[in-house]
Amino acid sequence: MRKREYDEDDVRVRPGKGSRPRTRIRPAHEGAVQGFVVAVDRGRYTCLVSDGDTDRRRKKDRRGAGGVLVTAMKARELGRKGIVVGDRVGLVGDVTGGPDTLARVVRVEPRTSMLRRSADDTEDTDGIERPVVANADQLVIVTALADPPPRPRMIDRILVAAYDAEIDPLLCLTKADLAPPADLVALYDPLGVPFVVVSKGGALDEVRERLTGRISVLVGHSGVGKSTLVNALVPDADRAVSHVNPVTGRGRHTSTSAMALELPEGGWIIDTPGVRSFGLAHISADTVLLAFPDLVEGSLTCPKGCTHLGEQCALDAWVAQGHADPVRLASLRRLLASREGAPDPETD
Repeated sequence: MRKREYDEDDVRVRPGKGSRPRTRIRPAHEGAVQGFVVAVDRGRYTCLVSDGDTDRRRKKDRRGAGGVLVTAMKARELGRKGIVVGDRVGLVGDVTGGPDTLARVVRVEPRTSMLRRSADDTEDTDGIERPVVANADQLVIVTALADPPPRPRMIDRILVAAYDAEIDPLLCLTKADLAPPADLVALYDPLGVPFVVVSKGGALDEVRERLTGRISVLVGHSGVGKSTLVNALVPDADRAVSHVNPVTGRGRHTSTSAMALELPEGGWIIDTPGVRSFGLAHISADTVLLAFPDLVEGSLTCPKGCTHLGEQCALDAWVAQGHADPVRLASLRRLLASREGAPDPETD
Protein backbone atom coordinates (compact mmCIF):
# COMPACT_ATOMS: atom_id res chain seq x y z
CA MET A 1 0.00 0.00 0.00
CA ARG A 2 1.37 3.37 -0.98
CA LYS A 3 1.70 5.98 1.73
CA ARG A 4 -0.63 8.97 1.60
CA GLU A 5 0.58 11.77 -0.65
CA TYR A 6 0.26 15.37 0.48
CA ASP A 7 -0.33 18.47 -1.58
CA GLU A 8 -0.89 22.19 -1.08
CA ASP A 9 -4.31 21.64 0.52
CA ASP A 10 -2.72 19.86 3.49
CA VAL A 11 -0.70 22.93 4.49
CA ARG A 12 -2.43 25.29 6.87
CA VAL A 13 -1.80 28.89 5.88
CA ARG A 14 -2.32 31.44 8.65
CA PRO A 15 -4.59 34.25 7.41
CA GLY A 16 -3.10 37.71 7.27
CA LYS A 17 -4.32 40.55 9.42
CA GLY A 18 -7.07 42.43 7.70
CA SER A 19 -10.45 44.02 8.24
CA ARG A 20 -12.33 41.44 6.19
CA PRO A 21 -13.41 38.40 8.26
CA ARG A 22 -12.29 35.00 7.03
CA THR A 23 -14.61 32.05 6.60
CA ARG A 24 -14.20 28.39 5.74
CA ILE A 25 -17.41 28.46 3.74
CA ARG A 26 -16.60 28.53 0.04
CA PRO A 27 -19.01 29.04 -2.87
CA ALA A 28 -20.13 25.75 -4.42
CA HIS A 29 -19.99 27.14 -7.96
CA GLU A 30 -22.46 24.47 -9.05
CA GLY A 31 -22.81 26.16 -12.43
CA ALA A 32 -19.09 26.02 -13.22
CA VAL A 33 -18.26 24.58 -16.63
CA GLN A 34 -15.58 21.93 -17.05
CA GLY A 35 -12.27 22.83 -18.66
CA PHE A 36 -9.01 21.05 -19.48
CA VAL A 37 -5.81 23.07 -18.90
CA VAL A 38 -3.73 22.98 -22.08
CA ALA A 39 -1.18 25.72 -21.28
CA VAL A 40 0.05 27.81 -18.35
CA ASP A 41 1.75 31.17 -18.79
CA ARG A 42 2.55 33.60 -15.96
CA GLY A 43 -0.60 33.09 -13.94
CA ARG A 44 -2.88 32.71 -16.94
CA TYR A 45 -4.39 29.35 -17.78
CA THR A 46 -5.55 28.39 -21.26
CA CYS A 47 -8.39 25.89 -20.88
CA LEU A 48 -10.28 23.88 -23.46
CA VAL A 49 -14.02 24.01 -22.83
CA SER A 50 -16.38 21.64 -24.62
CA ASP A 51 -18.76 23.16 -27.17
CA GLY A 52 -21.67 21.74 -25.21
CA ASP A 53 -20.80 23.69 -22.04
CA THR A 54 -21.72 27.08 -23.46
CA ASP A 55 -24.03 28.18 -26.26
CA ARG A 56 -22.79 31.74 -26.73
CA ARG A 57 -21.12 32.82 -29.96
CA ARG A 58 -17.36 32.51 -30.15
CA LYS A 59 -14.61 33.86 -32.33
CA LYS A 60 -13.20 31.42 -34.84
CA ASP A 61 -9.58 32.04 -33.87
CA ARG A 62 -10.28 30.95 -30.27
CA ARG A 63 -11.65 27.54 -31.16
CA GLY A 64 -9.63 24.51 -30.19
CA ALA A 65 -9.98 20.92 -31.34
CA GLY A 66 -13.40 19.85 -30.06
CA GLY A 67 -14.07 22.98 -28.03
CA VAL A 68 -13.29 26.59 -27.18
CA LEU A 69 -10.04 27.97 -25.76
CA VAL A 70 -10.72 30.11 -22.70
CA THR A 71 -8.17 32.22 -20.83
CA ALA A 72 -8.61 32.13 -17.06
CA MET A 73 -6.98 33.15 -13.81
CA LYS A 74 -7.02 31.32 -10.48
CA ALA A 75 -9.74 32.34 -8.05
CA ARG A 76 -8.61 33.66 -4.70
CA GLU A 77 -10.42 30.92 -2.76
CA LEU A 78 -8.07 28.30 -4.22
CA GLY A 79 -5.27 29.81 -2.17
CA ARG A 80 -1.85 28.29 -2.81
CA LYS A 81 -3.15 25.29 -4.73
CA GLY A 82 -1.12 24.92 -7.92
CA ILE A 83 -2.60 24.35 -11.37
CA VAL A 84 -0.62 22.60 -14.11
CA VAL A 85 -1.15 21.43 -17.67
CA GLY A 86 -3.43 18.41 -17.71
CA ASP A 87 -5.60 19.54 -14.81
CA ARG A 88 -9.36 19.33 -15.13
CA VAL A 89 -10.89 22.45 -13.65
CA GLY A 90 -14.18 24.24 -13.02
CA LEU A 91 -14.59 27.67 -14.65
CA VAL A 92 -16.97 30.54 -14.01
CA GLY A 93 -17.32 33.96 -15.59
CA ASP A 94 -16.89 34.69 -19.27
CA VAL A 95 -16.19 31.33 -20.94
CA THR A 96 -16.92 32.43 -24.49
CA GLY A 97 -13.23 32.60 -25.36
CA GLY A 98 -13.64 36.01 -26.97
CA PRO A 99 -10.84 38.60 -27.17
CA ASP A 100 -9.95 40.31 -23.87
CA THR A 101 -12.21 37.98 -21.87
CA LEU A 102 -11.10 36.32 -18.65
CA ALA A 103 -12.72 33.47 -16.72
CA ARG A 104 -11.89 32.22 -13.22
CA VAL A 105 -10.70 28.76 -12.19
CA VAL A 106 -12.71 28.00 -9.05
CA ARG A 107 -12.13 24.28 -8.70
CA VAL A 108 -9.43 21.72 -9.50
CA GLU A 109 -10.84 18.23 -9.91
CA PRO A 110 -9.15 15.27 -8.18
CA ARG A 111 -6.09 14.12 -10.13
CA THR A 112 -5.57 10.57 -11.35
CA SER A 113 -1.79 11.08 -11.48
CA MET A 114 0.84 13.75 -10.96
CA LEU A 115 4.29 13.70 -12.53
CA ARG A 116 6.78 15.52 -10.30
CA ARG A 117 10.47 16.21 -10.25
CA SER A 118 12.73 17.84 -7.70
CA ALA A 119 14.55 21.02 -8.62
CA ASP A 120 18.02 19.59 -8.12
CA ASP A 121 19.21 21.10 -11.39
CA THR A 122 19.35 24.54 -9.78
CA GLU A 123 22.12 26.10 -7.76
CA ASP A 124 20.23 26.03 -4.47
CA THR A 125 19.30 22.32 -4.79
CA ASP A 126 16.34 22.73 -2.45
CA GLY A 127 14.85 19.30 -3.17
CA ILE A 128 11.32 20.74 -3.30
CA GLU A 129 8.90 18.91 -5.56
CA ARG A 130 7.92 20.64 -8.78
CA PRO A 131 4.69 19.43 -10.42
CA VAL A 132 5.13 18.87 -14.14
CA VAL A 133 1.90 17.46 -15.58
CA ALA A 134 -1.38 16.18 -14.11
CA ASN A 135 -3.64 13.30 -15.18
CA ALA A 136 -1.26 11.73 -17.72
CA ASP A 137 -1.51 7.96 -18.09
CA GLN A 138 1.61 7.45 -20.23
CA LEU A 139 5.10 8.93 -19.96
CA VAL A 140 7.02 8.90 -23.25
CA ILE A 141 10.77 9.09 -22.67
CA VAL A 142 12.16 10.55 -25.89
CA THR A 143 15.87 9.92 -26.44
CA ALA A 144 18.07 10.10 -29.51
CA LEU A 145 20.30 7.19 -30.50
CA ALA A 146 22.92 9.67 -31.73
CA ASP A 147 23.50 13.43 -32.02
CA PRO A 148 23.24 13.77 -29.04
CA PRO A 149 24.15 10.30 -27.78
CA PRO A 150 21.72 8.52 -25.42
CA ARG A 151 21.99 9.20 -21.69
CA PRO A 152 20.95 6.02 -19.84
CA ARG A 153 21.25 7.69 -16.45
CA MET A 154 18.70 10.32 -17.49
CA ILE A 155 16.38 7.61 -18.84
CA ASP A 156 16.70 5.72 -15.54
CA ARG A 157 15.74 8.78 -13.52
CA ILE A 158 12.69 9.53 -15.67
CA LEU A 159 11.66 5.87 -15.37
CA VAL A 160 11.79 6.18 -11.58
CA ALA A 161 9.52 9.23 -11.78
CA ALA A 162 7.08 7.25 -13.95
CA TYR A 163 6.99 4.38 -11.45
CA ASP A 164 6.45 6.82 -8.58
CA ALA A 165 3.53 8.51 -10.39
CA GLU A 166 2.12 5.13 -11.48
CA ILE A 167 2.23 6.21 -15.12
CA ASP A 168 2.98 3.70 -17.89
CA PRO A 169 6.42 4.36 -19.43
CA LEU A 170 7.19 4.20 -23.15
CA LEU A 171 10.69 4.55 -24.60
CA CYS A 172 10.75 6.47 -27.89
CA LEU A 173 14.10 6.13 -29.66
CA THR A 174 14.66 8.81 -32.30
CA LYS A 175 17.30 9.28 -35.03
CA ALA A 176 17.53 5.54 -35.74
CA ASP A 177 18.93 6.48 -39.15
CA LEU A 178 22.13 7.57 -37.35
CA ALA A 179 22.68 4.61 -35.00
CA PRO A 180 21.14 1.16 -34.32
CA PRO A 181 18.83 0.78 -31.29
CA ALA A 182 19.83 -2.77 -30.26
CA ASP A 183 22.20 -1.92 -27.37
CA LEU A 184 19.85 0.55 -25.71
CA VAL A 185 16.84 -1.72 -26.16
CA ALA A 186 18.75 -4.59 -24.52
CA LEU A 187 19.54 -2.39 -21.50
CA TYR A 188 15.84 -1.88 -20.74
CA ASP A 189 14.53 -5.27 -21.82
CA PRO A 190 14.77 -6.71 -18.25
CA LEU A 191 12.50 -3.91 -17.05
CA GLY A 192 9.84 -4.75 -19.63
CA VAL A 193 9.70 -1.17 -20.86
CA PRO A 194 7.90 -0.99 -24.25
CA PHE A 195 9.64 0.97 -26.99
CA VAL A 196 9.16 2.47 -30.44
CA VAL A 197 11.89 3.40 -32.92
CA VAL A 198 11.70 6.50 -35.13
CA SER A 199 13.86 7.41 -38.14
CA LYS A 200 14.10 10.71 -39.97
CA GLY A 201 11.34 10.79 -42.55
CA GLY A 202 10.13 7.36 -41.44
CA ALA A 203 6.57 6.21 -40.77
CA LEU A 204 5.00 7.04 -37.42
CA ASP A 205 2.23 4.45 -37.47
CA GLU A 206 3.50 2.54 -34.43
CA VAL A 207 3.96 5.75 -32.45
CA ARG A 208 0.42 6.89 -33.27
CA GLU A 209 -0.96 3.51 -32.26
CA ARG A 210 0.74 3.81 -28.86
CA LEU A 211 -0.56 7.36 -28.29
CA THR A 212 -4.12 7.14 -29.60
CA GLY A 213 -6.74 7.46 -26.91
CA ARG A 214 -4.27 8.26 -24.12
CA ILE A 215 -2.91 11.34 -22.35
CA SER A 216 0.82 11.07 -22.94
CA VAL A 217 3.50 13.42 -21.61
CA LEU A 218 6.72 13.66 -23.62
CA VAL A 219 9.91 14.11 -21.59
CA GLY A 220 13.53 14.18 -22.71
CA HIS A 221 16.64 16.31 -22.73
CA SER A 222 17.14 19.03 -25.32
CA GLY A 223 18.00 18.17 -28.90
CA VAL A 224 16.53 14.65 -29.02
CA GLY A 225 13.86 15.59 -31.58
CA LYS A 226 10.89 15.90 -29.24
CA SER A 227 9.41 19.00 -30.86
CA THR A 228 10.08 17.59 -34.34
CA LEU A 229 8.11 14.49 -33.35
CA VAL A 230 5.25 16.61 -32.00
CA ASN A 231 5.07 18.63 -35.23
CA ALA A 232 4.88 15.41 -37.24
CA LEU A 233 2.09 13.99 -35.06
CA VAL A 234 0.11 17.26 -34.87
CA PRO A 235 0.72 19.12 -38.16
CA ASP A 236 -0.53 22.50 -36.92
CA ALA A 237 1.36 22.35 -33.60
CA ASP A 238 4.19 24.58 -34.90
CA ARG A 239 6.55 23.79 -32.01
CA ALA A 240 9.97 25.43 -32.36
CA VAL A 241 12.91 23.15 -33.22
CA SER A 242 16.68 23.66 -33.17
CA HIS A 243 19.98 21.87 -33.79
CA VAL A 244 22.46 20.22 -31.44
CA ASN A 245 25.52 22.26 -30.48
CA PRO A 246 28.50 20.57 -32.24
CA VAL A 247 30.87 21.58 -29.41
CA THR A 248 28.91 20.57 -26.31
CA GLY A 249 26.81 17.84 -27.93
CA ARG A 250 23.76 19.26 -26.23
CA GLY A 251 20.54 20.63 -27.64
CA ARG A 252 19.13 24.06 -27.11
CA HIS A 253 15.90 24.65 -25.18
CA THR A 254 13.25 25.41 -27.79
CA SER A 255 10.01 24.49 -25.98
CA THR A 256 9.79 26.96 -23.10
CA SER A 257 6.60 25.70 -21.47
CA ALA A 258 4.44 22.60 -21.33
CA MET A 259 1.56 22.46 -23.80
CA ALA A 260 -1.18 19.90 -24.38
CA LEU A 261 -2.08 19.14 -28.01
CA GLU A 262 -4.96 17.01 -29.22
CA LEU A 263 -4.07 14.22 -31.63
CA PRO A 264 -6.09 13.92 -34.85
CA GLU A 265 -6.65 10.22 -34.09
CA GLY A 266 -7.86 10.94 -30.53
CA GLY A 267 -5.95 11.42 -27.30
CA TRP A 268 -3.51 14.08 -26.12
CA ILE A 269 0.22 14.61 -26.09
CA ILE A 270 1.80 17.06 -23.66
CA ASP A 271 5.09 18.49 -24.88
CA THR A 272 7.41 19.65 -22.09
CA PRO A 273 10.57 21.78 -22.18
CA GLY A 274 13.82 19.86 -22.60
CA VAL A 275 15.51 19.03 -19.30
CA ARG A 276 19.17 18.45 -18.46
CA SER A 277 18.43 16.77 -15.14
CA PHE A 278 15.44 15.17 -13.48
CA GLY A 279 15.51 15.47 -9.70
CA LEU A 280 14.24 12.57 -7.59
CA ALA A 281 14.90 13.82 -4.06
CA HIS A 282 11.20 13.36 -3.22
CA ILE A 283 11.12 9.65 -4.09
CA SER A 284 12.04 6.94 -1.58
CA ALA A 285 13.92 3.71 -2.34
CA ASP A 286 10.86 1.68 -1.30
CA THR A 287 8.75 3.49 -3.90
CA VAL A 288 11.18 2.43 -6.62
CA LEU A 289 11.14 -1.12 -5.28
CA LEU A 290 7.36 -1.32 -5.77
CA ALA A 291 8.00 -1.35 -9.52
CA PHE A 292 9.74 -4.73 -9.03
CA PRO A 293 7.08 -7.05 -7.55
CA ASP A 294 9.36 -10.08 -7.95
CA LEU A 295 11.82 -8.46 -5.50
CA VAL A 296 9.43 -6.91 -2.96
CA GLU A 297 8.98 -10.09 -0.89
CA GLY A 298 12.74 -10.60 -0.70
CA SER A 299 13.18 -7.11 0.75
CA LEU A 300 11.07 -7.89 3.82
CA THR A 301 14.13 -9.25 5.65
CA CYS A 302 16.33 -6.28 4.75
CA PRO A 303 17.66 -4.21 7.67
CA LYS A 304 15.62 -1.15 8.62
CA GLY A 305 16.35 1.77 6.32
CA CYS A 306 18.10 -0.44 3.75
CA THR A 307 18.99 1.39 0.56
CA HIS A 308 19.22 -1.94 -1.31
CA LEU A 309 22.64 -0.89 -2.54
CA GLY A 310 24.87 -2.12 0.30
CA GLU A 311 26.28 -5.48 1.37
CA GLN A 312 23.65 -5.96 4.10
CA CYS A 313 20.78 -6.03 1.58
CA ALA A 314 18.78 -9.28 1.71
CA LEU A 315 17.97 -9.13 -1.99
CA ASP A 316 21.28 -10.78 -2.89
CA ALA A 317 20.29 -13.92 -0.97
CA TRP A 318 16.78 -13.77 -2.44
CA VAL A 319 18.17 -13.79 -5.97
CA ALA A 320 20.78 -16.47 -5.12
CA GLN A 321 17.93 -18.74 -3.98
CA GLY A 322 16.41 -18.48 -7.45
CA HIS A 323 13.38 -16.32 -6.56
CA ALA A 324 14.26 -13.60 -9.07
CA ASP A 325 16.51 -12.95 -12.04
CA PRO A 326 19.90 -11.37 -11.18
CA VAL A 327 19.43 -9.02 -14.14
CA ARG A 328 16.30 -7.63 -12.48
CA LEU A 329 18.21 -6.89 -9.28
CA ALA A 330 20.95 -5.20 -11.29
CA SER A 331 18.31 -3.06 -13.01
CA LEU A 332 16.75 -2.09 -9.68
CA ARG A 333 20.11 -1.05 -8.28
CA ARG A 334 20.90 0.93 -11.41
CA LEU A 335 17.69 2.91 -10.95
CA LEU A 336 18.38 3.40 -7.24
CA ALA A 337 21.91 4.60 -8.00
CA SER A 338 20.53 7.12 -10.48
CA ARG A 339 18.05 8.30 -7.84
CA GLU A 340 20.95 8.95 -5.48
CA GLY A 341 22.58 11.12 -8.14
CA ALA A 342 25.51 8.79 -8.81
CA PRO A 343 27.70 10.10 -11.64
CA ASP A 344 27.11 8.64 -15.07
CA PRO A 345 30.51 8.05 -16.70
CA GLU A 346 28.91 7.47 -20.07
CA THR A 347 27.39 10.93 -20.26
CA ASP A 348 28.94 13.34 -17.76
